[in-house]
Amino acid sequence: MRLLIVTSQFPIAGEPNRGRPVYQTIRELAKLATVHVVSPVATYPRWARPRSYLFRAADPSQSVPGCTVDYVDYPALPAVSRPFNGRLCARALDEPLRAFAPDVVLSYWLYPDAYGAMLAARKAGLPLVAGARGSDLRVRDAISRRLTRPVVQSAQRLLVVSEDLGRVATQDYGAQADRVRVIPNGCDASIFHPSDRTAARDALGLPQEADVVVYVGRLVAEKGLLELLEACRTLSATRPGLQLVLVGEGPLQDELSARIATMQDASMQVRLAGAQPPAEVARWMAASSLVTLPSYSEGHPNVLVEALACGRPVVATAVGGIPEVVDASSGVLVPVRDVPALASGLAQVLERDWDEAALARKFSRDWRQVAEDTLAACEEALAMARAHAPALAH
Repeated sequence: MRLLIVTSQFPIAGEPNRGRPVYQTIRELAKLATVHVVSPVATYPRWARPRSYLFRAADPSQSVPGCTVDYVDYPALPAVSRPFNGRLCARALDEPLRAFAPDVVLSYWLYPDAYGAMLAARKAGLPLVAGARGSDLRVRDAISRRLTRPVVQSAQRLLVVSEDLGRVATQDYGAQADRVRVIPNGCDASIFHPSDRTAARDALGLPQEADVVVYVGRLVAEKGLLELLEACRTLSATRPGLQLVLVGEGPLQDELSARIATMQDASMQVRLAGAQPPAEVARWMAASSLVTLPSYSEGHPNVLVEALACGRPVVATAVGGIPEVVDASSGVLVPVRDVPALASGLAQVLERDWDEAALARKFSRDWRQVAEDTLAACEEALAMARAHAPALAH
């Protein structure tokens, strides 16, 4: 089978960890089928770049191990072009789609990527498989929500990473339940596995006796990072020497730095470790006492799967697909935006002895299995399209 994969959630110059779960799936898919990636990149005038994320320009010469990829640009303006971004994306896909001649178009990220893929696939008479990651289905702005609906409803198969997202797709967007496939994320056990905490702390310059709370992800307010700072400050009153480490980058970095500067007299330390490659993420997890993810919204967060694979308990908010990953045997779930509850959850986990080996056994699913499930869904979509060829053409 020939698969054209359309996604902006993919490594790009200056951001090699972007879309890592998608990349890991595609890399394994490439061993099972003939795969080509097209990564559409919205390009903005220098004076109008959005503040909601760190803009990265594509480098057409960039290579990504295990995949072939074309980075294609389309023009955009923050907010102004949002209703048209899907069509602009579709226009950028025409040439690579014709050149590759796929059997199926598979697109991750519903708008504008999968919307553009939907239009391009429809024009070429090809089936579409769309993959939702979380926040692309839990859309807040009305325009994107309206433009997401036709993708969800028209895709021959809709891939979601959690049962919760499957419910959102059917109940809120009118997806046909028999077309939805739940394919949870995998984990690379060659990187994320139990490791010696003492050695990891020595390597990272962390005190052996400290309580170390680690967050891994984008530095954005929606991840609950401001609440996490306050919860750790509260907790440090009874657990002096607490260390909070934020691994990642994002638009909230300057505000976090400013707040941290005012807290240096507190009985805790905060470190901004920056974006790190997977092996270093695993080292930070190994060094931690716990890993936390106090997000406002999530799909099936891979960082929690990886933390558990490293034998570390977690504290997270009870949103989205997180309860499908975390239960009382692996951590504590807390309400969203509730600083006292978050501080209490962190304290509960720090006070308890955890069975590292039992935590690590909770998830054994690898990316090969994710790729096999994904390919099966693409084969179903192709069979469906061939059975209804006249309808697809319209």
